[in-house]
Amino acid sequence: MSHIAEIKTKPTSASVEDFINSVKEEQKRKDSFVILEMMKKATGEEPKMWGNSLIGFGNVRLKSPATGREVDWLRIGFSPRKANISFYITGNVKQHTAALEKLGKHKTGVGCIYINKLADIDLTVLKEMIEASLKMEFFYK
Repeated sequence: MSHIAEIKTKPTSASVEDFINSVKEEQKRKDSFVILEMMKKATGEEPKMWGNSLIGFGNVRLKSPATGREVDWLRIGFSPRKANISFYITGNVKQHTAALEKLGKHKTGVGCIYINKLADIDLTVLKEMIEASLKMEFFYK
């Protein structure tokens, strides 16, 4: 039997532009607006703030095959954090292995890719990864 889990990070009505404008580091702020436009174009959707620091596009229900637990989550998104810019993409990052080899300077987690700045990576590869991510099945489903 499945149940919907209550998670802390939820969509809010806060302004995405105000949030990006509050990012202290100028380069990270500029990069964030470039990423915002790239994701808007790829999804055809308007962004929403998820919690106080995550910018998300779309909304999906993910289900864990192991527990049956379901959560509502964003389709793709990013967060300009103090240490880096985090990308939240569909599925498991390992599904993007070939693209990651061409991306440039980055680190990865299970569902995240971390970069310092856009100048460190190939924007064409990032755009392709975003578009591929939107076509993938979720690894939770």
